[in-house]
Amino acid sequence: MNEFQVLLYYKYVPLESPQDMMVFQRKLCEKFSLKGRIIIAEEGINGTVEGAKENTEKYIEEMKKDPRFNDMHWKKSTGTGAAFPRLAIKVRKEIVSGHLENEDVKPWEETGKRLSPDELYRWLSEGKELTLVDMRNNYEYKVGRFEGSIDSGMDNFRDIKQFVPKLEPLKEKTIVTVCTGGVRCEKASGYLVKKGFKDVYQLDGGIVSFMEKYPGKFFKGKLYVFDNRIAMDFDDPENHEVVGTCMKCDSSSELYVNCMNLGCHDHFICCENCREENGEVYCDNECRESNKITVKTKVV
Repeated sequence: MNEFQVLLYYKYVPLESPQDMMVFQRKLCEKFSLKGRIIIAEEGINGTVEGAKENTEKYIEEMKKDPRFNDMHWKKSTGTGAAFPRLAIKVRKEIVSGHLENEDVKPWEETGKRLSPDELYRWLSEGKELTLVDMRNNYEYKVGRFEGSIDSGMDNFRDIKQFVPKLEPLKEKTIVTVCTGGVRCEKASGYLVKKGFKDVYQLDGGIVSFMEKYPGKFFKGKLYVFDNRIAMDFDDPENHEVVGTCMKCDSSSELYVNCMNLGCHDHFICCENCREENGEVYCDNECRESNKITVKTKVV
């Protein structure tokens, strides 16, 4: 029986030809039968791929032959073999969409200080004065987060320009930015430094690296991931604390659904009890009625 593995990785590094890197990545992933999503830009690479464990390790070795990537931080987790339906490799302006290209944020030149999971654990255990700022999307924060962390409230990382001004009172304080694997908190920490924040850190390797070393410690709930696993945890199931709540009834839940009105398709937590008898789920009555009208019109 095959053992599957998911790789989560990124590296901010200047790439002269993202198109050439896209061609190389496609050949490499097809060679090792990997599926997933890879974003390439002039500022670097950001990917999540899954395949047989043996093949993912071979992929890492091939990537390390490129000196630009030989020190890349690889986050590994157990896969299912069905985390991704296909392989998608795209060239974009940024490897994470912050729309900050005009701000000239270059993490390889200026970013927050890297803080290891061990060091963050020590700081939190000792009660060091700091503020954890979660740079993920609001729906990710709802199912799992660090105790006492600030929810950015962002629908998407590109909302960071509107969020950062709200942190002005913390400009002289110690700030630690966190996100899933590090790619967003690294860009965000660089943006904060550029905006004049004095003592900025980024959680090196992201939340996933912290949870691997300290399951059930300070981070509560599940970690949202952008594949078919939806959310994952590392702690003992018997001691797992559910922090997510159903959007409809406020009961404890970690089950994500999409509103079945395709004009909405909102992504939210909804418990089994709040699904309709036919299994359908809508975020509100307006979406339900609108969808019925749309379906009826198509049938007619």
